[in-house]
Amino acid sequence: MISNYLKTGWRNIIKNRGTFMVNIIGLALGIASVIMIMLYVSSELSYDRFNKKADRIARVVFRANINGEEMNEAVVMAPVAQTLENDIPEVTDATRLAKSHNNRLEYNGTYYGQSNLGYVDPNFFQVFTLPIINGDQGTPLDKPNTVVISETLAKNIFGSADPVGKVIRVTNRDESYTVTAVMQDIPENSHFHFDILASTLGYVNAKKTTWMQSDFFTYLVLKEDADIAEVEAKLPAITRKYMGPQMIDAIGMSYEEFQKDNDLGLFLQPLTDIHLHSDFSDATTLEQGGDIKYIYIFSIVAIFMLVIACINFMNLATASASKRSKEVGIRKVLGSNKKQLIYQFLAEAFISALLASVLAIVIFAISLPGFNQLAGKNIEFYSLLKPVYVLCLIGLIFLITVLAGGYPAFYLSSFNPLHALKSKFSGSGKNSGIRSGLVVFQFVISAGLILATLVVKEQMSYIQNKDLGYEKDQLLVVHNTYLLENNEDNFIQEIKNNPRVENLTHSAYVPAGESYNEAGGIFLKGEFLRRMYFYNVDENYIPTMGMELLAGRNFSKDYGNESNNVIINEKAAEALGFGQSAIGKTFQRDTHEGLQDLHVIGIIKDFNWKSLHKEIDPLILKMNPHGGIIIKSKTADMSGIIEVLNSDWNSYNPKEALNYSILDDSFNHTYLKEQKMGTILTLFAILTIIVACLGLFGLVTFTAQQRFKEIGIRKVLGSSASQIVALLSKDFIKLVGISFLIAFPLSYYLMNKWLQDFAFRIEIKWWLFLLAATITLGTAFLTIGIKSFKAANMNPVKSLKIE
Repeated sequence: MISNYLKTGWRNIIKNRGTFMVNIIGLALGIASVIMIMLYVSSELSYDRFNKKADRIARVVFRANINGEEMNEAVVMAPVAQTLENDIPEVTDATRLAKSHNNRLEYNGTYYGQSNLGYVDPNFFQVFTLPIINGDQGTPLDKPNTVVISETLAKNIFGSADPVGKVIRVTNRDESYTVTAVMQDIPENSHFHFDILASTLGYVNAKKTTWMQSDFFTYLVLKEDADIAEVEAKLPAITRKYMGPQMIDAIGMSYEEFQKDNDLGLFLQPLTDIHLHSDFSDATTLEQGGDIKYIYIFSIVAIFMLVIACINFMNLATASASKRSKEVGIRKVLGSNKKQLIYQFLAEAFISALLASVLAIVIFAISLPGFNQLAGKNIEFYSLLKPVYVLCLIGLIFLITVLAGGYPAFYLSSFNPLHALKSKFSGSGKNSGIRSGLVVFQFVISAGLILATLVVKEQMSYIQNKDLGYEKDQLLVVHNTYLLENNEDNFIQEIKNNPRVENLTHSAYVPAGESYNEAGGIFLKGEFLRRMYFYNVDENYIPTMGMELLAGRNFSKDYGNESNNVIINEKAAEALGFGQSAIGKTFQRDTHEGLQDLHVIGIIKDFNWKSLHKEIDPLILKMNPHGGIIIKSKTADMSGIIEVLNSDWNSYNPKEALNYSILDDSFNHTYLKEQKMGTILTLFAILTIIVACLGLFGLVTFTAQQRFKEIGIRKVLGSSASQIVALLSKDFIKLVGISFLIAFPLSYYLMNKWLQDFAFRIEIKWWLFLLAATITLGTAFLTIGIKSFKAANMNPVKSLKIE
């Protein structure tokens, strides 16, 4: 019986090839979108779940609001781990991780360049699932100056030789470490990645007892039945107990007094939330994570794509009812019951869904490399062959069969046989109303996505063209000139003499991309105010960066030692309470030697030294050049300067290659997630409008067939082609117009929510709505017009002589 349904269904599909192709293409695009987004979402949600204790691990984080400074940091104080393990019964284990920067390796006199090194407690491998493949699998880090290295690094340095017991040197730290084990490379879906994990037993910072300085990423393992909220509720009392006494010594204020006007504390973040639910400062994160908002957006868009394709199927099937009415009537007269007819039409839907799935897999395979590049993923085609995804695809085929074929099956099988044989079905009335509602739904999605895409692109354009308070164009940053050691000054002087160079500053502090950062506690008249960030610069920094000095003077060698003089931005002047009269004022900075007096000699105009997601914060420029250089080129083509840079760099025989970046590119990279979102939204907006218009094309085709004789009569009576096109188009264009009334308010609300993530953002202007409406309406009218014009130009004699 089933084979008969499928055979008959296939014959009907072949008979109506045009409708079938519209359905197949639409469904295939919808299914391909779902497959792509399903694998993307699965990859994003899988982060850190490879750890056997993933559901029991939580990271301790620090949040505070101190005199207007919002602090969200993923690092906490060194003693926190042991304290929480001792004081909270629900904590079974605690471990720490500290990231080390600019690590350079050497073995047997051979230099191996930079490597990612982290300091971890000896129990780190008991908390995280990082398999040891060679060496000590029990306690590889239970002694000072021991390290576990990754499989890839082991091969790069030691080749096929056994690395266990060998000694490698970290030259920048002037320390030697013994390799005790080799671990598998840390999985891609981890929130941290290191080549070397060194024991904290030999790390000085790990022995600190202060609760006033944050250095460590700290992880707790909770009991299996522990409630994370209940554990977190115990943290304020612990913070008060241990931080309180030290706070009096550090800032001269008790914990209770401090908390009256400020707020600070420790909180817990589940391990599996770190990748998608983090809002911590870039300086305190291990790696840039994802964003749960984009997971929601892309998932919803993919589902809508599939729903639109299913709507096409339903609309075309019910609209073609008049063509199949006699078939239904004859089947019923010959004894077919309603149940059999439903199975027959569902069989046709199943065949369409099955063939569309095959085409969707082909589309997926072709588009996967481009999607991987766009999304920054490494999804492989064979991932789709995993049992869970195969079952999902099978389930999707049956779901589409029910969604797309269910309503047409019940609708067509419900025909009265007498009416069916007389073909008394015009597709009007209740079912016409349902079809109209579905068309409106399709274009609500399409118009909404088009508006969302335009808003994203406008915001990205605003970011590109905003006055940042500095000139990011034609700036070249060299990050590692300190490696030249005694030759650094000579190298800088050679670059200054290059005729292509307009200006040069000796500083590694840049407002975009890879940069140094330094923060310190600020005091006024001996009383703690808040923390502020410092840029260590030289006298050429402000002119090289194109910044505006509003008052006072710049640093100058003519004034001798300027180590105690600073230039502050407007926000810092405001936070310090100096306002425009800041010149000559003094405040203090907390240092290891005590409070250091700093004298304000200048005020610069605020510039965006953080992402445009953030408000401009107070910033202090201090005379202390080091780290790298920033070059202002006279031309946009910097290839000549880069060539000279490389030549001069190599002449000093450094151990590493020149490490440089173009600041404009670094700035753009800051908003890579938003740019990718804009591109993906554009792609889906195009696909949804294509799929919606495919359905619209099919409906216009059926409308023209139903009104075939009417069109002929109108032409004989003198109607022009444009009048007939208008006749066939007006109802559909009206539906598209109605969709705007729903799509635009909804999209406005959602995109306003998205824009709230930016401290600096556009207003959604009226012309964006007009442009979205024009694109949607124009595409829809073009689709309708092509078929309507063809129908309007048919020979009326053909339609009038058909009985």
